[in-house]
Amino acid sequence: MTDTTLDLGPQTRVIARLVEGVREEQLTAPTPCPDCAVHNMLGHLLGLSVAFRDAARKDLGATTDTAPDAAAPDIGPDWRAEFPKVLDELADAWRAPEAWTGMTRAGGVDLPGAVAGAVVVDELVIHGWDLARATGQPYDPDPPALQVSHDFLLAAANDPSRGGGIFGPVVPVPADAPLLDHAVGLSGRDPGWRTGAQGA
Repeated sequence: MTDTTLDLGPQTRVIARLVEGVREEQLTAPTPCPDCAVHNMLGHLLGLSVAFRDAARKDLGATTDTAPDAAAPDIGPDWRAEFPKVLDELADAWRAPEAWTGMTRAGGVDLPGAVAGAVVVDELVIHGWDLARATGQPYDPDPPALQVSHDFLLAAANDPSRGGGIFGPVVPVPADAPLLDHAVGLSGRDPGWRTGAQGA
């Protein structure tokens, strides 16, 4: 993902539909991420969308300097109204060709624009799966976004300096498994995780 741009709009619309489908009683339900309830996952998705929107705009400051683990993410009372607006802004910001060039910053880390683009695509794809599984919703990520996510995670898993997967030990999946299962496994999650069962 160094010389190619991607329209994030199809994947942000997938996320928006998932967010709309979250019921209030599901906010405290567990997700595939340990110690992360649905409301924390929503808070993380909202926060990263703001941060990577600003990273695309090269509008560096508090939103792009904050490390992802600086505080437990959560949502405010207006989260349902905030999500569609922020997701639209995120997709629009990454439609600018200059978002994918030069250097930017996200999570307090300086990185090339194209790498930041791949990171946010991966975040949207994998955390979309997290949210869908936690709330029992169907999930069909945007195919080009899924391919970018898979390739990004595979490269990280094959990087000896990382010592394995980027988010945790890779979970093996059958060779003939769908691409989404391979991406989920590369992210350190069990593709078989279901709500109500112990997560990966």
